[in-house]
Amino acid sequence: MDKRTQERLLRLSTTNVSDALDALGLKGSTYGIRPIYEGAGKIAGNAVTVKMTAAGETKGKVHLGIQAIEAAEPGDVIVIDNGGRLDTSCWGGILANGASLKGVSGVVIDGACRDVDDCVEIKFPVYARGSVVATARGRIMEESTNSMIQFGGVQVRPGDAVLADRSGVVFIPQEHFERVLEKAESLFEQEEAMIADLKAGMSSLEVDQKYSYENMLKK
Repeated sequence: MDKRTQERLLRLSTTNVSDALDALGLKGSTYGIRPIYEGAGKIAGNAVTVKMTAAGETKGKVHLGIQAIEAAEPGDVIVIDNGGRLDTSCWGGILANGASLKGVSGVVIDGACRDVDDCVEIKFPVYARGSVVATARGRIMEESTNSMIQFGGVQVRPGDAVLADRSGVVFIPQEHFERVLEKAESLFEQEEAMIADLKAGMSSLEVDQKYSYENMLKK
């Protein structure tokens, strides 16, 4: 994702993109993943995926997350599938520092992280279902890097687009990226026009009738 495209995406909200996905009959809206600390910045980029599994007799070859950081390009977002588990961390301060120095935009986790203060200190955005103190060691390990995963009920592949803000996290399938972006931009402009009319003195009923809000996704 080049800088101009990233800026176009960052101008939008996750709700704009979610509505665009709905309008086009595509899946990409997740649930339950939020900024892990107040002030975590909005992030957008291409997905570098990580899939976790339970630790056991088969041992992991490297510390989880390291291969994703190595594979990431500046601006990418690391996306971790830990099946929504909240009893163990799958991201911490060492990984956050390594990713930040690599130029990674942030991380989104279907699961929990730890070392939140470390992430705040370096202003590295983390989105997750929660935080926990328990280490991943002996509990989970990395199953694969840059393979297809599930994240909050959504299929995510390496290279799909990610947008995360205070409302949550959405993904855009790479083969539909441009038309989803264009639809989301159209919806954003319509909503901005509605707000402008409200500020100019129109009533909420007048604005609703003018723009036919309930039918906006059908246009």
